[in-house]
Amino acid sequence: MTWLRCADAALFKLVSLLAQLFLLAAVLVGFWQVVTRFMLESPADWSEITTRALLIWAVLLGVALAFRHGAMLGVDFLRTLLAAPAQRLLAWVVGVICMGFLGMLAWVGGQMVWRVRFQTLPSLEISISWVYLAIPVGASLAAIAVLARLLDRAAVTELRNDAQG
Repeated sequence: MTWLRCADAALFKLVSLLAQLFLLAAVLVGFWQVVTRFMLESPADWSEITTRALLIWAVLLGVALAFRHGAMLGVDFLRTLLAAPAQRLLAWVVGVICMGFLGMLAWVGGQMVWRVRFQTLPSLEISISWVYLAIPVGASLAAIAVLARLLDRAAVTELRNDAQG
């Protein structure tokens, strides 16, 4: 089981690093867009779509991280009414529903990637499927994150963040 924990930690460290790099790149490209448009008065035609694609990737990778750390919003009303064994059962039921939804999202996203593989982004001259690929990748990583969170024994002790008071 320790190799599984190591693989989980390594995977989500990589996901975190990629999400941060995509976000940083989006900021830099967006800054370049402002410089070229308003200071040089010759806007770069590739910067807007590049920023958009980088933000899409950053968000979908960030969703997987949020699922892994248990930072997604939830309603605790029902859970607080239940005893501990029923709370664990409820967590598994919710987790299975989430994994089912994320699996469906990954499947439909994969079909979209396949369907648009011949469309190109005019300003970048690459296939738009590289942007759409963020959907199945992000959804698959989020499903893995939900499963890892459910299997993680440390997840039994709930982590609270500032948003939860």
